[in-house]
Amino acid sequence: MPDPTSPTLTESALRGLACKCPRCGRGKLFAGFLTLRPDCEACGLDYAFIDTGDGPAIFIIMLAGAIVVACALIVEVKYQPPLWVHAVLWLPLILATTLLPLRAMKSLLIALQLHHQAAPGRLIDGEPK
Repeated sequence: MPDPTSPTLTESALRGLACKCPRCGRGKLFAGFLTLRPDCEACGLDYAFIDTGDGPAIFIIMLAGAIVVACALIVEVKYQPPLWVHAVLWLPLILATTLLPLRAMKSLLIALQLHHQAAPGRLIDGEPK
């Protein structure tokens, strides 16, 4: 049975997108752009459990790649501009679609990791069948 004080999935996701503490929703999660604080200043949650790895970057790369490639193909097929126009158009879009959502995506994955109590995999003690 879930703990009645634990946040719902929606609350956890909203706390993650707001870059707030995944447990209380009040404290800040980041000390820098992607640098985590050691703990929450509001509830004291130790952030040592956090390990998002490359997850946020992979999600962002896949989403940004789909957006930019689709837009570039549409512009190329419809207008056939010179290559310098592609560089001027897509470089800022690539930067915007990768850097802007990266912090929120990392925070969202952290909040979901806490909500689902994700932990490293471990072998089960017991006899093989």
